[in-house]
Amino acid sequence: MHTKLQGRGLYVITDGPRRDLLETVAQALAGGARLLQYRDKTTDHSRRLDEVRALRALCAARDVTMIVNDDVELARAAGAAGVHLGEDDSNVAAARAVLGEGAIIGVSCYDSLERARDLASAGADYIAFGAFFPSPTKPHARRASFDLLRQSATLGVPRVAIGGITPDNGGSLIDAGADYLAVISAVFGDPDVRGAAERFAQLFTSH
Repeated sequence: MHTKLQGRGLYVITDGPRRDLLETVAQALAGGARLLQYRDKTTDHSRRLDEVRALRALCAARDVTMIVNDDVELARAAGAAGVHLGEDDSNVAAARAVLGEGAIIGVSCYDSLERARDLASAGADYIAFGAFFPSPTKPHARRASFDLLRQSATLGVPRVAIGGITPDNGGSLIDAGADYLAVISAVFGDPDVRGAAERFAQLFTSH
């Protein structure tokens, strides 16, 4: 793989403003999360910058990669490892120009193998497909098939599965080829965040 993102495991995505953000992320990391995405769609730049910097320190202490959702400038200002881009965000080349060659740039490919091919060729460090199951975060998200994970195996970058994933259905996605399971509510919406993360992490040793 030419990507800078190595390994496999649980990929946790924060769920917007919450007072216990640092505490819950710390619990997810303690439970075995290997990749963190900061996702906050509000416009409070000062708070978001402070949070990303604090989360970056938490992640560094556990050797966990941290990236920012959508906001290339926030990722640059806070010193995050990279950014995740959707179809309405900056393109890979533009993000790379701002963040540098060493940045990790992930992309949402939804239900499109063609988009995944194009973006992998453009230098994306991972490709994300989904939603695979009904998602409480994005109930109207387009649905992806398991075949996308199998068919994208030759693209040479890690594959992320997202959308309605739980410890009960996540193993089937790993078996289909997912290198990372991206989760929001099934970890951060659980009263026992660490325990939820541990259940996901265990899937990668049993599959």
